[in-house]
Amino acid sequence: MTQNKLLVFIPTYNEAENVRQIYEQLINLQLSADILFLDDNSPDGTGKIIDEIVANDSRVFAIHRSGKLGIGSAHMEGIAWAYNRNYEILVTMDCDFTHSPSYILDLLKNSEEHNLVIGSRYMKRESLVTWNLFRKTLTYFGHFLTTTLLGMPQDASGAFRLYRLYQIPKGVFELPTSKGYSFFFESLFILNLNKFTIKEIPIDLPSRTYGHSKMSYKDAWHSLVYLLSLFRRKLFNKKSLIYNGPRETR
Repeated sequence: MTQNKLLVFIPTYNEAENVRQIYEQLINLQLSADILFLDDNSPDGTGKIIDEIVANDSRVFAIHRSGKLGIGSAHMEGIAWAYNRNYEILVTMDCDFTHSPSYILDLLKNSEEHNLVIGSRYMKRESLVTWNLFRKTLTYFGHFLTTTLLGMPQDASGAFRLYRLYQIPKGVFELPTSKGYSFFFESLFILNLNKFTIKEIPIDLPSRTYGHSKMSYKDAWHSLVYLLSLFRRKLFNKKSLIYNGPRETR
């Protein structure tokens, strides 16, 4: 385990074509960091490849789950794992190269005065240039809804984030309840409501390098329903989203 307490967390499902390459690119950054993979019993053998990496590098760790239990629950488990081992900084990212490891350096540079740094798809006009029209439309519509209904200006549905865990009480991450993609905008909404400082940096977001998008139409529908539910809580039960525990940092 490293001494500066930086952890990079990457959930995986059917990423056999990507996982070794993303590990190698992270190592090439020469960061003093540990890496945690969480695999949801990928049928393509991703978990076996991760175990081979773990066996040869003491800075890499693995969590294996019994099945596909939801991307939100994966992030909640990864965040809890980081807190329980006293990491100070956590970077979360996807394994499919839509999040370039090189941007981690930019996240770190911009984290000095902020509790959270987000890689944003909306700060550069051409950041989604390789996406098809349907996916672009769906993404921009989702951004419109989170901005309009929840009042969040940030890229609320992306997973490429840096959390300064020693500045954010663990209990804040016990408030989100979504186990799916809704976790991203729900957790960000809670961080906004609780007045944690948030910085965005521009990133390009290419299409997946290999494989297929994990988000289905069913996931998109569930996210919309959850967003409307969260908007209702904002109007009528905002107190349930406020953290009332101690704010002291460790």
